[in-house]
Amino acid sequence: MINKLITKIQETNAPIVVGLDPMMKFVPEHIQKAAFAEYGETLEGAAEAIWQYNKGIVDAVYDLIPAVKPQIAMYEQFGIPGLVAFKKTVDYCKEKGLVVIGDIKRGDIGSTSEAYAVGHLGKVTVGSKSYYGFDEDFVTVNPYLGSDGINPFIKVCKEENKGIIVLVKTSNPSSGEFQDRLIDGRPLYEWMGERVAQWGADCMPETGKYSNVGAVVGATYPEQGKILRKLMPNTFILVPGYGAQGGKGADLVHFFNEDGLGAIINSSRGIIAAYQQEKYAKFGSEGYADASRAAVEDMIQDIAQALENR
Repeated sequence: MINKLITKIQETNAPIVVGLDPMMKFVPEHIQKAAFAEYGETLEGAAEAIWQYNKGIVDAVYDLIPAVKPQIAMYEQFGIPGLVAFKKTVDYCKEKGLVVIGDIKRGDIGSTSEAYAVGHLGKVTVGSKSYYGFDEDFVTVNPYLGSDGINPFIKVCKEENKGIIVLVKTSNPSSGEFQDRLIDGRPLYEWMGERVAQWGADCMPETGKYSNVGAVVGATYPEQGKILRKLMPNTFILVPGYGAQGGKGADLVHFFNEDGLGAIINSSRGIIAAYQQEKYAKFGSEGYADASRAAVEDMIQDIAQALENR
């Protein structure tokens, strides 16, 4: 799966992923009104609104980008209807040829991780048949229960040629409370980076330089990114924190290898809620999807320029 992602990045010349993290405050009023007219002000109505909102954005940007990253919590808040909208979003994005990174941040004891891995990446057995559940291409995982929480995901990745992206150094302000703690003189995120590299060595595709095991390293921590890039030379790094969280293209060059690959940069509300920004206000709420396209084009240009000047 990592090779498919790399091919898409090379085809689009856009090492970016759009985070489909819908909140009702982002959904334009005309979309909400249409959904509520059909389903009422219900969980079903909310789910329909975010699905239609997502679809508009995907239709506007799918030709510019290699991948999307729906954050499952934004759908789970609407209960079962929200999860239906999540699944519809995953399927629609795959129909459009996009690589789908399910931002689920799962990780638990072995048997529970196995169920998560099967539900999101693999197939579940029902009698004599088997079915894909959510069927993302990659999922994010939390490694802090240790290897027995990760190994079931790696097993399914090998069976299905899919991938995982492991939290190493996250972009949130309080990440350092634990991730920066020194263990034998080194911060925990360095130990985690080395462990991700080891897991990745066990999950390499038959061809290519990069593993199906990636890492999350926040754009808001460029110095740590330099260190982790060296510790994980064959690991693709998902970099959240661009745009709304303060990361800029110039902060990101150290996440890439000399081959110009090795990283994919995420922007969520900076893209999907672009029409609410002053820079893109001219599009208005009716043109929210066109505003998202313009924001994607600006992001691609920003990153390309930074890589060119490094």
